[in-house]
Amino acid sequence: MNEAAALSLNEADADRRLVDERVLEPGTGKGFELRKGQILRIEQAVGNQCVDFNCFNLHDYKEFMHCGRTRTVHGFNPTEGDFLWSAPPRENAMLYILKDTVKRNDVLFPRCSAFLYESAYGFDVHTNCHDIQAEAQREFGLTPDDVHDSFNFFMCTEVSRDGRATITRQNSRQGDHVDLLAMMDVLAIPNVCGADIMRTSNFALKPVRIRIFEATEDDLAVVPSVPRMKSQRTPAQFRNARIKVTRELSADPDYVPAFANTPIMEEEISLALSEAEWLDFERVARRDLYGNDDGAAFRDILFSWWEERFLDAASGAPSTSGT
Repeated sequence: MNEAAALSLNEADADRRLVDERVLEPGTGKGFELRKGQILRIEQAVGNQCVDFNCFNLHDYKEFMHCGRTRTVHGFNPTEGDFLWSAPPRENAMLYILKDTVKRNDVLFPRCSAFLYESAYGFDVHTNCHDIQAEAQREFGLTPDDVHDSFNFFMCTEVSRDGRATITRQNSRQGDHVDLLAMMDVLAIPNVCGADIMRTSNFALKPVRIRIFEATEDDLAVVPSVPRMKSQRTPAQFRNARIKVTRELSADPDYVPAFANTPIMEEEISLALSEAEWLDFERVARRDLYGNDDGAAFRDILFSWWEERFLDAASGAPSTSGT
């Protein structure tokens, strides 16, 4: 982090009220009750340390941060200006990345686990992110089954042309940090990644500093609005909102399927093309996929155009522009 950046950050912090500050030692994690409008800062106390992160709605632990939705919207390396989203069907913006001085994070790799170290290295007892997360979350009554896929801060990953994901060494320095602004009341659980024999944290474990601030009006003003959709459902709208308390699974004898838009209805629509339009159609129709099925080829063209024109990404990521 350069001196200009450090000066700017100090000036920004001067207007914020510090709520809490502590250092997480290697091999540990901690759950923080982060209220809406508060900022969680995850800071390098030494440098080169990966931090795994879980997040739950403080008032309903069944709503949790979802790496899959987050990477669909923001890519494999979410950073400053991006949101951390909850899992379907909630799909709410839980946290906003207000500041990121390194801009290398990961939502592709799973958390390391005891199984990994025993299978790869023969260590049946070793620091690992799943067990660290589980122990930190135990303070709030959660079990090891409740640990979800981690948002991996300061973790440098790449995807090769053949589709393989790899981890590379990182270059974070003392003072580098990520500021997360709470969009709702959350339980935020950072942990110091336990991977000391992998390049994730450059083959060593270092402490991490945690600070919590009250956001200023200037902080809140930079957060873009996000759309509210009818499909962002709450438990009040679930057909079954009751959380199972037993482990065994058995069928409900009174269950009646109620799938949306079923049975599927198809309607044939005739489309007249001029000779010039037909030639254009033939030029771009994916005959390699659809053969002589003109309707399927035309649907591909229509909806491919729709994706490019109206969606942020061909993956079907929703717009977060608020419009």
